[in-house]
Amino acid sequence: MRGELTQETAVEAPASAVWEAYRGLELARLVTELMPDTIGHAQVLEGDGGVGTLVNLTFPPGTPGAGYVKEVFTVADDEKRVKETETVEGGLLALGFDSLRVRLEIAETGAESSAIKSTLLYEVDDAKPELLAYLSTDLLERMAKGIANHVVQNYNNNKKKKKSPSLSPSE
Repeated sequence: MRGELTQETAVEAPASAVWEAYRGLELARLVTELMPDTIGHAQVLEGDGGVGTLVNLTFPPGTPGAGYVKEVFTVADDEKRVKETETVEGGLLALGFDSLRVRLEIAETGAESSAIKSTLLYEVDDAKPELLAYLSTDLLERMAKGIANHVVQNYNNNKKKKKSPSLSPSE
């Protein structure tokens, strides 16, 4: 059985600013820095943030699955603002899922607004429908909201800095 779960998070910042937080290795750094107690700790095992990069995410206690997940970046498209990862070990695979992928897309919704679309794509044996109860976009939503808050705060701070007049030494 194949399926997907999707959730969207609105962001009051341009898509380019949001993508800067999601692209490459920046997302792993921000998750570890901003959300260690809610999302976990990300460690880059190999790679530079492009396709083939391998990341280990250790989840906080109480997260279903193996307590960690190793993911490989399978898509890293700066033009379309899309990043995809595939679970290669741990996470829901440890519970019996056949495959699990995460797609993160940043879409422009206006000049100063965007949306983070987080999609969980899965495959599970038809004989194991009970595993579907473990599926949730909760971690993806928490991550999107945390990153969105960070981006909006930084974006607004940068806008204020650009608007404030500079004082000359004689003033």
